[in-house]
Amino acid sequence: MSKLIYQQLANHKLFNKSVKFGLKRIKLALKLLGNPERKLNNVIQVLGESGKFTTLYSLKSFIEANGQTTTMHISPSLKDIRERFYMGNSYLSYKEIKKTINQIEKLKIPLTVYECLTLVFILNASKLSTDYNIQETGALWRLDSNNIHDFPIVQICTNINKQHLNFLKQKTLDEVIKEDVGFLSNFTNIYIGKQTPYVSRKIKTLLKSNKSKVIYPNTWKLIKKGNHYYYQDRKFKIKLNTKNVYSKGMFENVCLAIKVALDLNIDKKVIQKALPFLSFEGRFQYLNKGKIKNKLNKNELIMIDGAHATADAQNLASYLRKIKIPKYGIWAMTKNKDPDLFIKQLKGVLKKIITMPIDNEVNSVSAQELYKVATENKFNVEKSDNFAQALKKISSKEKKLIVCFGSLYNCGNILNKN
Repeated sequence: MSKLIYQQLANHKLFNKSVKFGLKRIKLALKLLGNPERKLNNVIQVLGESGKFTTLYSLKSFIEANGQTTTMHISPSLKDIRERFYMGNSYLSYKEIKKTINQIEKLKIPLTVYECLTLVFILNASKLSTDYNIQETGALWRLDSNNIHDFPIVQICTNINKQHLNFLKQKTLDEVIKEDVGFLSNFTNIYIGKQTPYVSRKIKTLLKSNKSKVIYPNTWKLIKKGNHYYYQDRKFKIKLNTKNVYSKGMFENVCLAIKVALDLNIDKKVIQKALPFLSFEGRFQYLNKGKIKNKLNKNELIMIDGAHATADAQNLASYLRKIKIPKYGIWAMTKNKDPDLFIKQLKGVLKKIITMPIDNEVNSVSAQELYKVATENKFNVEKSDNFAQALKKISSKEKKLIVCFGSLYNCGNILNKN
């Protein structure tokens, strides 16, 4: 059913599948619908290039552990379109999604598919009275279809990097920073996540005249003592007692969410109780059971990670260097990324890479093209036609970790196969 809805949207005469930034279309639609966005309580917006989902999902978990309710709008979904629309305690049904699309269709406004999906969330969230409504942006902030609220209570900016250069004219990091931070709201609470020193300096310059309260990452920190990580600020120290969070980058995102939660008056003890239950699909996720795991030898571990930006690859490489057994990679990627710069970050980490195309994805980079990039970077590499073939080329009795990386879409396909 999920595929059918996506196909309906992709083939629709009114809805354009390509990325077309702008706010005129969605603002017109919202006006004709009676401005349902104004009914949303305590809007929290999460933007940036990397770490949005882990930050958003962590915050959602802390809010719910506090006995409060929240809706959640994410992009992209991994396994199913329903994941995009969390409504307080459950996800929208296929019937509700289709019914809302039909309602939007009657407006006769030429929208992008992403704009239509944003409207599906807003229309359904506006019928509820949840304590918070959290929205994740798709790419750049200024003209993203979520940027339609006059007074969000919180705006969270996660790591900014070069991931979305393909959408910009000058294709520079400065341009990305301006698109994300230069158009944040006044009179709200802005939280800036961990950045490189260069990005931090640029952000501070852009926000000098912003009238919001800006909370920078120097007001809290991630510290490590022995084998354990801790969140620490002037008032609190919280042990990050998590079971499914592995990389330093992900711990930084959890810390950002903790800072926001504490400022929303969520008790430290509530956060501590919620931490062990955090897990993020498609992000440093080990497949410990399922059809794929059952096909592997006992000595083999398999992990999926949707890392597709250079900063993500650096985070992945940092984690993998700590794993003492041989690591093998299965690499897939969509177009408009930088596969050469991405794979360079994993040099000396992987014993072998198998490249593959992404099933049912027209924007997939071919296995041959990824093979060429990996070869030029002197990796031991083979290509395959699909995931099953890639796995067959790697699987053996040798003790190893198999890492599938490069695309959230491919992670979703693997999760569905499992």
